[in-house]
Amino acid sequence: MPAAERINRKLAAILAADVVGYSRLMAADEAGTLAALKRHREGVFDPAVAAHNGRVVKLIGDGTIVEFASVIDAVNCALSVQRPSPAPDGAAAQPAIVLRIGINLGDVIIEGDDIYGDGVNIAARLEPLAEPGGICISSIVNESIGNRIDVRFQDGGEMTVKNIDRPIRVWRWHPSTTTVPSPSTVAVPSPSIAPKSGANGGGQSIAVLPFTNMSGDPEQEYFSDGISEDIITDLSKIAGLIVIARNSSFAYKGRSVDVREVGRELGVRSVLEGSIRRAGQRVRITAQLIDATSGSHLWAERYDRDLTDIFAVQDEVTQQIVGALKVTLSPAEKARLVEKKEEPSNVAAYDCVLRGREIMLSKEKNRETFEEAVKYFKKALELDSNYSQAYASLGFAHMFDYQNRWSDDPDGSFKLAAQYAQKAIDNDPNEPMAHGVAALTAIFARDFDRAQAEVDRTLALNPSSALAHNLLGTIRSYSGRPLEAIPAIEQAMRLDPAFRPQFLHFIGIAYLLAGKYETAAAMLRQRISLVPNTDFSRAVLAATLGHLGEIEEARRVWGELKKINPKFSFQAYLGRQPMRPEDAERVAAGIVKAGLAD
Repeated sequence: MPAAERINRKLAAILAADVVGYSRLMAADEAGTLAALKRHREGVFDPAVAAHNGRVVKLIGDGTIVEFASVIDAVNCALSVQRPSPAPDGAAAQPAIVLRIGINLGDVIIEGDDIYGDGVNIAARLEPLAEPGGICISSIVNESIGNRIDVRFQDGGEMTVKNIDRPIRVWRWHPSTTTVPSPSTVAVPSPSIAPKSGANGGGQSIAVLPFTNMSGDPEQEYFSDGISEDIITDLSKIAGLIVIARNSSFAYKGRSVDVREVGRELGVRSVLEGSIRRAGQRVRITAQLIDATSGSHLWAERYDRDLTDIFAVQDEVTQQIVGALKVTLSPAEKARLVEKKEEPSNVAAYDCVLRGREIMLSKEKNRETFEEAVKYFKKALELDSNYSQAYASLGFAHMFDYQNRWSDDPDGSFKLAAQYAQKAIDNDPNEPMAHGVAALTAIFARDFDRAQAEVDRTLALNPSSALAHNLLGTIRSYSGRPLEAIPAIEQAMRLDPAFRPQFLHFIGIAYLLAGKYETAAAMLRQRISLVPNTDFSRAVLAATLGHLGEIEEARRVWGELKKINPKFSFQAYLGRQPMRPEDAERVAAGIVKAGLAD
């Protein structure tokens, strides 16, 4: 399959809705039916879609196709539409609008603003199977929602539908037969995903685009990127502000973009952009905050400072943005904004950390880039032996080595990562990245109590940390609560949508450990379609397919894995995962069922 075609695929929850008896209603009262349909769309359907972060893809007469990034959002939207509510004034004289709704989770092909494929087709075939006023979902949707919504769907058995070459197991809900689950079956609440721009009046959200390097020297790119990233980090420490992670906002680097498009794609209400010109020991920074809905400027400023004042400029930019967005701060946040944060005693040390971070984040990750980044982090510590960010960055670099096995002693890297994380915390207890690295090392040491404490501390210091939300999900997955992991990982995906392929891997593992094999397979297949050279996801998918009894497909996936990485050892991979023994046995059992082995 050509690479361009693969890029235009994604996993999505699709809602298909249709008006019951539309032709009959139109024949009886055309004007009244059209007025009632408009009233229903404007007063019920469209607000529900907006409130649950959906996108109306197309309107076909009385039918509607809506796309959601989250299957939970799709189902809750349908429930919001289908639950009885008082009729608005004047509605009694118009025909009653009753919908059938079908929902599927699957792969879709993107062409402009439109979507196609089995993911859409199955949703459209499910819709007529729903009762009037009810909802019909596929088995993969039922698996995915688990106990994370307040109703239960009833098993409708397997159905054969037009143009779909396999039977589909369906699940149904209707307001007349629904039951509320007991408190013991309701999922533990998790941080909510902020609504997209304009949706339901939610909290403030922002993306910081990489500042343009105006120095005339491409070698200074690391500096402008580093300043942009530090502003992202500073803003992320404010609980009332959803801040998109570096990975996602930097996807626009080097592109001429309309901020309104950025706002739609990243689901934010405002965008910060700017430029940096560095000349010797002087730096000029321009910054402008733009409303992503209207494109109008909310605030703009230019700073001409000595290089040694760079940290003061970052603090001032953060304060100005908070003021312009009218974000409510807690007393602790107010104190943090005015207090002097940990800074290196030597600006050259900061420069070394920026260079090292740029290598680790922007270049292809391998042994060479690992060693080059480590060299810069160590140089920073030679210049300032108490620099917490340098220690934390070293810890991250060594965890990358432990997981990817680049160096001659990756297990030694794991020990170094833990040591560097602790050193970073000792030097600055308020450095979020230090606690994030400490949580990561504790997870792989299977010390989940320590990991939880470190993640809690990271989120207290940096509520918009996608890493911390993903680590929270990892802790839950590997400590016997895989279904509770999914909302946390979905929150990470909201904060860092460009890192979606990696998060899909973790969601796939969570569903596998929960025994939700069909959903796990869908997530892992999507991950592989986005990252075709992944070996880890293929190993987990092969195990999942073994549980599903899809032996031939499991062996095909395993063959692809061995072509990508002939030295891949499933036992070695599984042994490094911080799973409980019973969870590791579940994964290994899938490989055995598929007749596969190292």
